[in-house]
Amino acid sequence: MAAVILFPAIDLKDGQCVRLLRGDMAAATVYNTDVAFQAAQFEKAGFRWLHVVDLDAATGGSSNAAAIASILSVVRIPVQLGGGIRTLQAIEDWLGKGVRRVILGTAALRNPDLVLTACRKFPGAVAVGIDARAGEVAIEGWTERTGVGIIEAAKRFEDVGAAAVIYTDIDRDGALSGLNLSATLALAHAVNFPVIASGGLASLEEIRRLMQPDCARLAGVIIGRALYDGRIEPAEALRLARSASEAA
Repeated sequence: MAAVILFPAIDLKDGQCVRLLRGDMAAATVYNTDVAFQAAQFEKAGFRWLHVVDLDAATGGSSNAAAIASILSVVRIPVQLGGGIRTLQAIEDWLGKGVRRVILGTAALRNPDLVLTACRKFPGAVAVGIDARAGEVAIEGWTERTGVGIIEAAKRFEDVGAAAVIYTDIDRDGALSGLNLSATLALAHAVNFPVIASGGLASLEEIRRLMQPDCARLAGVIIGRALYDGRIEPAEALRLARSASEAA
């Protein structure tokens, strides 16, 4: 069993590192005004990837390009980036600037052909973001519901070469209420590409749960507020992940 990758999250709003509650932009808590320092701290702790989201761009606002550039300038670990990336040119630009993987959410649902083209042009560098409320996919920074189910949406991209699908339960995101593991595992067993869990992870016990054999199909999990609030200590979380990998 390969180790589940732990992705610390940096969500950007107005150039600052924040966490939202259930996707509400008005309910943002600022955790660090120096996003490059925050990124460097995650790398120093031993994390092997970094998950970055431009919240402003996701909702049609101005980009946090300068903040993202500052992160890329200080870390060597790979960065996956989502939020407002909706054209082939934008994908190419970010990959050219050092982003390892881009995440297409709204663009994937609105323009599936973009995912196909991008995956062919940039193999292994494109992931699909599927964010849902009550099992229904939401786009445009989580403000617009689509009427499309999680598995239905993911299956549209099974054979295009996407590196992963990142599934976020919006109703749990930032709420520290625990992952929606049943829905995440159902998705992982329904599609043929890696699934990364997101939304609500709150404890080391949940990380232990993700190391169990029935979660072997999960490629990773995104950790946000639980890290910032001190509920999860990075060294212990990473030790759990390493132990599971060594025991496999």
